[in-house]
Amino acid sequence: MTAPVLETEEHRALRAAVAALGKRYGRDYMTRITSAGGHPEELWAEAAKLGYLGVNLPEEYGGGGGGIGELSIVLEELGAAGSPLLMMVVSPAICGTVISRFGTEEQKRAWLPGLADGSRTMAFGITEPDAGSNSHRITTTARRDDDGSWVLNGRKVFISGVDIADATLIVGRTSDARTGNLKPCLFIVPRDAEGFGRRQIDMELQAPEKQWELTLDDVRLPADALVGDEDAGLLQLFAGLNPERIMTAAFAIGMGRYALGRAVEYARDRTVWKSPIGAHQAIAHPLAQVHIELELARLMMQKAATLYDAGDDIGAGEAANMAKYAAAEACVRAVDQSVHTLGGNGLTREFGLASLITGSRVARIAPVSREMILNYVSHQTLGLPKSY
Repeated sequence: MTAPVLETEEHRALRAAVAALGKRYGRDYMTRITSAGGHPEELWAEAAKLGYLGVNLPEEYGGGGGGIGELSIVLEELGAAGSPLLMMVVSPAICGTVISRFGTEEQKRAWLPGLADGSRTMAFGITEPDAGSNSHRITTTARRDDDGSWVLNGRKVFISGVDIADATLIVGRTSDARTGNLKPCLFIVPRDAEGFGRRQIDMELQAPEKQWELTLDDVRLPADALVGDEDAGLLQLFAGLNPERIMTAAFAIGMGRYALGRAVEYARDRTVWKSPIGAHQAIAHPLAQVHIELELARLMMQKAATLYDAGDDIGAGEAANMAKYAAAEACVRAVDQSVHTLGGNGLTREFGLASLITGSRVARIAPVSREMILNYVSHQTLGLPKSY
């Protein structure tokens, strides 16, 4: 019996090529850029030139014709080299996917080539101060004016990269004329739209991609700012959220692999008594366990990406949530064990692991908390009743 192929030869070649690119930049590059308050423009531009940023977008619009499976490889390998690009989660994965699947021909022509070649970026605005992880409580509203245009009002928080994005894909809610209920819809809001304000959130977490609070005060948009069908907003929304969870898993796995690599290198060379500390099982076994957990998380991520790229949105939703959960937990443990392996050196700037203690927790919290994922699995998979 022939064993199933987890990754094709093309996937392995892509992984090796991206790893080589990441190695040329590495953790020192990202640390320097972050300290200077800049953005990884050089890495972004080179990744775009090599076709990596748009590998998941349709070929007819300048992309690589692949899927989220290929894009997750790119982000994982950049992260494993210490130079992840967080905006890949947002711009090509969420926004690019939603527009390519549900956008009009005009929207596709206007946005996909730029998202593919890196010349344009798009942010994604869903989280709100009071709604948290509950997308059903979003209060940003969109009403259609008499002339057919849209008027948006509301607030968003923890929106990444708004300062460098040409536009933000905003999740709002419109009134259903038949039921009077509010339903989610997605709108492309240009960065210079009148009434569209932003304020940087002061974060303890240090990263090139800043976090922003957005205000939409009677933001008027043309009729064609709506992406997709007004009556299928929830389906279209989750078509973007599933790639977000898969890419967050890739981000976490890459970070975990980077931390583990530094710890293994240190444990192999560091000698305290007569042999390297990695020869002692108290050091070796926890690192081996972390490696196993990262590999298991990657398997679930590959399953989720395969299901999504095959068009199975329901199956992908379950797997994407599980992958994000597993990867976040593995990443936090990998970073913690790696810092512990280095002892005091794990807290120094020289070894570059201490900052990951904060960074690794991001995947546990965003884009959806681990508790909400456990709710999803207990309700949707196990069929247990809700408490809310």
